[in-house]
Amino acid sequence: MHSILVETSKYIIIILFAIYTWHCFSVFVGNNTEKKDKVYRRQNKIMYTIHFICTAVLFLNSLDVTILGLYLAQLALLIFVNKAYIYVYENASKMVLNNMLMLLMIGFVMIGRLNRDHLIRQMIFAAAICLIGLFIPLLIERFSYFDRFGLVYAVIGILMLALVFVIGKTIYGAKNWIVIGGFAMQPSEFVKIIYVFFVAALLSKSTQWKDVVKVAVLAGVHVLILVAEKDLGAALIYYITFLSILYVASRNIGYLGLGLFGGSAAAVVAYHLFTHVQTRVTAWRDPWGTINDAGYQVAQSLFAIGTGGWFGMGLGEGMPNKIPVAETDFIFSAISEELGAFFAICLILVEISCFIMFVNIALKIKRRFYKLTSLGLAMEYVFQVFLTIGGVTKFIPSTGVTLPLVSYGGSSVISTIILFCIIQGMYVLNCKEEESLETQQETDASKRRVRKR
Repeated sequence: MHSILVETSKYIIIILFAIYTWHCFSVFVGNNTEKKDKVYRRQNKIMYTIHFICTAVLFLNSLDVTILGLYLAQLALLIFVNKAYIYVYENASKMVLNNMLMLLMIGFVMIGRLNRDHLIRQMIFAAAICLIGLFIPLLIERFSYFDRFGLVYAVIGILMLALVFVIGKTIYGAKNWIVIGGFAMQPSEFVKIIYVFFVAALLSKSTQWKDVVKVAVLAGVHVLILVAEKDLGAALIYYITFLSILYVASRNIGYLGLGLFGGSAAAVVAYHLFTHVQTRVTAWRDPWGTINDAGYQVAQSLFAIGTGGWFGMGLGEGMPNKIPVAETDFIFSAISEELGAFFAICLILVEISCFIMFVNIALKIKRRFYKLTSLGLAMEYVFQVFLTIGGVTKFIPSTGVTLPLVSYGGSSVISTIILFCIIQGMYVLNCKEEESLETQQETDASKRRVRKR
């Protein structure tokens, strides 16, 4: 009976998630606001239903009542964020909000499946930052001069990154952690937001050659510090984000070509200088030949994805704990094994729809600084997704970055939710300014008509 329930549930989950994913793209067609609101409400119902089914399956696997308590806490958090953010973020993108909650929910389910203690910590971090995130639109609205402190952002970012050389700790080969008591954090996760503010602030004012060189040098310092810390994934994200903002700000394809050439040359140099880079490339090229050593992680990831097939083993029926750090860097493999390739593909599409909405929001924003900031944050987000999924599927060498909102990690979930809130806050402010401008134009038009009479 239990196996029948597990087998049936995985097909229901896949079908529901496929419908949710379809709605992520169907809202781009047409301008019927009422119809779109129905789609958003339907997405919420699907999310709560998937959450309930997953929890029911995990509970039946163990009959542990703690799972039910955690489910109720997660449900309360999801409902609170959904209602509170819609109230605070007036005119915000409900699709972006829905996707944020859906990804958080999937993360809760899989982290709880892998490690109960990690789930509790993830829930605490998510709840705290979601509460703080409610005030981000207010900060953006009240302080309209964030673009004045470009150099300050750069200095703060460099100092925070360099702090790990003083009090940092090496974990998984990279010295990019600060551990205080039982709390560990990655400064690079928080600096990447400040970093976008710094690049956008300076390039929104000028894209003259001398100014571009100044920004490039400061951005290069950030990247070199990350390389010295052996945090190559973050270094790549920072570098690509800088190139993206620079190209959009200047519209100079020469800068883009020069940047890509320089990045490629730096990658070759890094390969010859750093043994850990050579190890990851070797594991990527032939994980089977090094399965007992460097290729073990990638090989286990591919085994898990292949074992899951199109429809998965069923939640709780796989062996994702055989994958090293499955709850962080390789959570996509664990999801693929138990929920299947169809579910995993839908997950990728949901991540892509987030990026599309971010870019759409950036295009609608009028202020140049906010436009570049939104675009930079969007590029950081989507490139991190690419590095994570590309690494676990052997498309590219593994870089050790997490899947945003889904993987376990306090620094990651906090910085990603802040990223979502900043983009939403800027979009809300832009909508308010447009409405204010339209109202003023209507008032002026009315005054002119009265004068004519």
